[in-house]
Amino acid sequence: MSIELGLRERKKQQTRRLIADAAHRLFTERSFDAVTVSEVARAADVSEVTVFNYFPTKEDLFYGGMQFFEEQLLRAVDDRLPGESALGAFRRLLLDSARNLAGVERAAFIASAAKTIQSSPALQAREQEIVSRYTRDLAAMLAVEMGVRPDDAEPAGVAAALMGVHRAVVAFIRAEVLTGRRGPSLARAMRAQAVRAFARLEAGLGDYATRR
Repeated sequence: MSIELGLRERKKQQTRRLIADAAHRLFTERSFDAVTVSEVARAADVSEVTVFNYFPTKEDLFYGGMQFFEEQLLRAVDDRLPGESALGAFRRLLLDSARNLAGVERAAFIASAAKTIQSSPALQAREQEIVSRYTRDLAAMLAVEMGVRPDDAEPAGVAAALMGVHRAVVAFIRAEVLTGRRGPSLARAMRAQAVRAFARLEAGLGDYATRR
């Protein structure tokens, strides 16, 4: 039964990724406002109902890639090896993601997305909701691991600090691509910013939730 459930879950993840990739491609080629959900469904070769099952709103479609990455960050913390702290696992994945910025196509999509977000209050609001949700999820995960109450301030503060660095790095990347920065230079700059920011947190959080 566990194998069957595992296969079913992987299938669902594949479908979700297929839809998100189709939306990403269409939004890049045209624009967020110009693309309809039905067009995304056709491009992904699924029904419109299936799209809404995975992404309840068009804004969720736009942020599909972002949500995948937030989930990966939480998974990195949850699956970290003995001897690695929560900060260490979170930082490791974020720094590894720098290499994804080296491609010109990726930077072009980020620039397009940044402009779209700037002009859409609905997308700005949805992004804030997504960030808040994953920050709460990270705080809850840390609270369970540390054996404290769900509303304990310490894990909530740690989660907010880690996600704060992540979102500050995202803001930096968007600003840089809008000035025309691309390729390896963008990846190096992002990595340098993240290293400096996490170094400031290291003194206080470096040993927090170190897995034994």
